[in-house]
Amino acid sequence: MHWAGRAARRVLDDSREALASYIGADAASIIFTSGGTEANNLAIYGHLSRQQPGHTLVSAIEHPSVLQPCERWKEMGMQLEYVRPESDGVVDVEAFESRLTEDTRLVCLMAANNETGAVQPVQKLCEICRERGIPVLVDAVQALGKLPISIKDWGADFVSFSAHKIGGPKGVGALVMRRGMQVQELTPGGGQERRRRSGTENIPGVAGFAAALGEIDFQAFSPMRDSFERELCKTLEDASVFCREVERLPNTSMFCIPGMDSETLLMQLDLAGFAVASGSACSSGKHEPSHVLAAMGCSGEAARGSIRVSFGPGNTEEDAYALIEELARIRSRLQDMAGASLEE
Repeated sequence: MHWAGRAARRVLDDSREALASYIGADAASIIFTSGGTEANNLAIYGHLSRQQPGHTLVSAIEHPSVLQPCERWKEMGMQLEYVRPESDGVVDVEAFESRLTEDTRLVCLMAANNETGAVQPVQKLCEICRERGIPVLVDAVQALGKLPISIKDWGADFVSFSAHKIGGPKGVGALVMRRGMQVQELTPGGGQERRRRSGTENIPGVAGFAAALGEIDFQAFSPMRDSFERELCKTLEDASVFCREVERLPNTSMFCIPGMDSETLLMQLDLAGFAVASGSACSSGKHEPSHVLAAMGCSGEAARGSIRVSFGPGNTEEDAYALIEELARIRSRLQDMAGASLEE
């Protein structure tokens, strides 16, 4: 009730209004969280814990923060079914629709894939599910700031976001919940966020989230990404770019260099000053073939030789070309070493 508390409340309310305006949502529908992972978990656990056992339908290319909570619910008796994407990385809406049942309690489909950047048909799926009264969770962490987003147009029941994907602070995100939806609170306590997510609000993080909205023009990186991919395939003729023929995020490129191991490439590129990934950055501490590429039907060799590059405000075309030159040098050096080993 004191002046300092009221000042903090104003920052929180103003930030909530700013995010609501940016994504076309009602301010009251926004729950601030510690990031996209918590937002996804709150939607999945919070919703399913209020449901009778049934069926959950999830795309096979979801982020681990969606896949793993759904697997936990499978262990508790919820039927779980995956829908694989087409070879171009995009999920077919008709494949989703054909697997919906009267017992389907939740459908999960991300707005854009965090590895390939492929944009998914979430609005079409939401329309189908809304007609059948089936709730949908859309993980829009990668899409925020990079694709046009209107929560009202999508009609999704739950939508998750994270601030650091648009240049905001790490450790803050949001879950947008459609009016009328309810979730079981995962962390009961002080009743913050309208008793949907207790705990002292991260006021500096939330303010930083709001301040970052619209500050980076991610569409400006599309020409750099496209130029990078053309030069890459010209320099390394057997390199292949995933999902190149479909709509993608403007700053994301995932490609494969046959015969190369991504773990080796990442270590060599790190030594040369490049920060890239072989899959989801959230799970980059463990080297495993991409589950996204596997779901697309890619071979194990292609998945193991894949690299993901994200372009941002600190990058120039010179950086992109330097990365290609370094990739070519690494490959040549490793091939020479392999040849020398065979001669011995």
